[in-house]
Amino acid sequence: MDPRPDLTTRSILAGEASAAAAELEAAMSTAPDRTAAAFFDVDNTVVRGASIFHLARGLHRERFFSSRDLARFVWQQMLFRVTSIERAEHVADARQSALALIAGQRVDDLAALGEQIFDEFIAEKVWPGTRTLAQMHLDAGQRVWLVTAAPVEIARIIAARLGLSGALGTVAESVDGVYTGRLVGEMLHGPAKAVAVQRLAEAEGLDLARCSAYSDSVKDIPMLEIVGDAWAINPDAGLRRIAAARGWRVRDYRTGLRAAKIGLLASAAAGVVVGATVAGVAYARRERRT
Repeated sequence: MDPRPDLTTRSILAGEASAAAAELEAAMSTAPDRTAAAFFDVDNTVVRGASIFHLARGLHRERFFSSRDLARFVWQQMLFRVTSIERAEHVADARQSALALIAGQRVDDLAALGEQIFDEFIAEKVWPGTRTLAQMHLDAGQRVWLVTAAPVEIARIIAARLGLSGALGTVAESVDGVYTGRLVGEMLHGPAKAVAVQRLAEAEGLDLARCSAYSDSVKDIPMLEIVGDAWAINPDAGLRRIAAARGWRVRDYRTGLRAAKIGLLASAAAGVVVGATVAGVAYARRERRT
């Protein structure tokens, strides 16, 4: 019998942990419209490409890990993010490769590095159109949260720099200020995002029917379904079809780029050295031969 908790249990735990981590930020808000809020996915919705790749690039530059480790991380994250079929082994590999980046590192060090990573790699990649949508909610007196599979510490930095209310992200376990290399539950991905939003809504007295959610990915359907106002931003093919069928609003800011190719190209180009991607493919082939 497999001793690991099933995905549903892990997703619920991840969502609850992320919502709990956001409660302090929420309590500090003075937004006048207390029952409505907006929730934004990050990768390819707020930021071009994947925020976790920007983090990996910064950590690699600071010699937190080797080029070989970076190559393996890139390959596993590409499988997790780009494959059209969700496979448990891809999710597990993505989780382990992401945890390997921070295991044994100090929480404060990652936060400080995150500030540099935003300034150097992320700030210029924020979609102006999506930022305008977020500001629209802020101007209406509503709170705005990011909801992402990226580490919550990085998500908070992005939210703070954009003037948003806070962030829901993957919660990595730490002891005495040092990351253990384990997660609290699962990555904040798919159903876990919906759980996090629901728990935060319960804690803050939000009326989800008055809330909005924004995403680029069909994998975020669980989050989009629980709010009254769902938006598809730079949508992948699957989300575009569902948005059309359900009457959800669509915005595509990828001028001059073919939407069908964005999933792969944006992830590969968002701060990941091309050589590392090629090395990742070669590494995977060697793994299959052994």
